[in-house]
Amino acid sequence: MAGLTPQYVLRRLGMFLLTIWLGATIIFIIPRLAPGDPVAAMVSRLTAQAGYIENSAEIIAAWRERFGLDGPLWVQYLAYMRNMLTLDMGYSLSSFPSRVDEMIFSALPWTVGLLSVSTILSFLAGNAIGALMGWPRVPRWIRALLPTSLTFTSIPFFMLGILLVYLFAYELRWLPPTGAYGRGLTPGWNWPFIKSVIEHGILPVLSIVVTSMGFWALGMRGMIITNQGEDYMILAEAKGLRPSRIFLRYGVRNSILPQVTALALSLGGIAGGSTLVEYIFAYPGMGYLLYQGIVNTDYTLIQGIVFMLILGTATAVLILDLLLPVLDPRISYER
Repeated sequence: MAGLTPQYVLRRLGMFLLTIWLGATIIFIIPRLAPGDPVAAMVSRLTAQAGYIENSAEIIAAWRERFGLDGPLWVQYLAYMRNMLTLDMGYSLSSFPSRVDEMIFSALPWTVGLLSVSTILSFLAGNAIGALMGWPRVPRWIRALLPTSLTFTSIPFFMLGILLVYLFAYELRWLPPTGAYGRGLTPGWNWPFIKSVIEHGILPVLSIVVTSMGFWALGMRGMIITNQGEDYMILAEAKGLRPSRIFLRYGVRNSILPQVTALALSLGGIAGGSTLVEYIFAYPGMGYLLYQGIVNTDYTLIQGIVFMLILGTATAVLILDLLLPVLDPRISYER
């Protein structure tokens, strides 16, 4: 690939592995700082349901040994890192005998679909609005109208989600309030199921897009204004090129590179914000699963989900770093 050197690729791979190791270590430590014992909490829930459980102390000791929680912390850490390297995340503490990897892979397609659609729409809409706001030849009435589209930027994802549910699900009754598809439907490549998935996904996607596109719009507006005084812009105008060509090929193309870089860095924040969105809409994604793991003090489930989020974000950053020379030929890591 033009512009890349083996040294740079190896350095980026080293940073990629270091990021994953640090993230995995942090998510091992943080759940164990919380008070309480996950196995004792699980037995307490069973006791509350059944009224009485005989030999509860022996059950707790046996389950702690079964999940590897009876050994020293460093032994637990080594076993945990070995399992993360092999993607063998063990059994869920709160949903035994369900395996964590099976639970994650069943929820992963819903989160990937939700985040990919909402991120792409937010990125495209925000950058289009920002480019039009910063371009001086745009009609004045459009430039006055566009900032109103950024009114909801300061509202958190989940707050706008509550507002959308109240307005479109309960008042207007246009869209379903919760879930990923209607009851009684069989998942598959059939139109009733696909139509139901689209209808159930509109409100979660809209809550993320409307609140996040302002970030892209403000960044793109600043880049467009900065590039207006560059020599290549003045030369393009002096050559008599069409304003639309100058806007797209010279203005937008040279302003989009920092936005693409910020896109990878923002994926972690979008994934974190979608957790509450999925909880509000009862959307069966990884965010909703993570909420259940936190409520039930499920160490293995929390570690598995957050590790997959860290792995996905770090991979996206690595790919975009390697693609930067393709997006902008001026970037080269050769000496």
